[in-house]
Amino acid sequence: MSRRDELLKDGLERAGIGRDVSQAALDVDAVLQRWRRRVMKRDFGHKALHDLDLPIDLAQLDVLMAVRAPANEFGDEDTSCETTVGTVAQRLSIDPSRASRVSTDLIRRGLVQRAVSQQDARRAVLELTEAGGRIVEAVRTYKLLVLGSFFRDWTMQEIQTFLPLLARFSEWSERAEQPGGPVESEIAELRASLAGIVGDEG
Repeated sequence: MSRRDELLKDGLERAGIGRDVSQAALDVDAVLQRWRRRVMKRDFGHKALHDLDLPIDLAQLDVLMAVRAPANEFGDEDTSCETTVGTVAQRLSIDPSRASRVSTDLIRRGLVQRAVSQQDARRAVLELTEAGGRIVEAVRTYKLLVLGSFFRDWTMQEIQTFLPLLARFSEWSERAEQPGGPVESEIAELRASLAGIVGDEG
């Protein structure tokens, strides 16, 4: 272990985080950084579109998925509700204008269609066409085939242990937005130590 990591672990220990947990945090962060670089490039999505010979890009695929809204893909949201451009923007955490542009392009290409809301006749909703639905189901099947082949060598006990832990870990980013508690003072010290290290422009 590098001297810097040792110093970092010492600092975490002063914050009440044990050395074993500190090492685990370092190891998890390293795995996440490697995973993030792959995820940000979206290698898997690009490969799915390539292998299935689909003439759409990832942004268009994302919107198709958001319109289809697989029940387990957008958290605990009620995916039985009608889908509008605003719903797509919310599900994908993108600007509504971008959601509107991509949706319009998909409508032009015959993969999404506008329909009249059954709840409010003044409102337009988005639905997949038959072609759009076939693309979504093909990509989802592709993804499940690849994931299924990966998990094929895992025991059921490993899978049953992994899934709830993964779900539990996925909540860390929400907590990270408001760390508070015992590390709040240490974060304040970090902020103070960096004061003035970068000069203001202008």
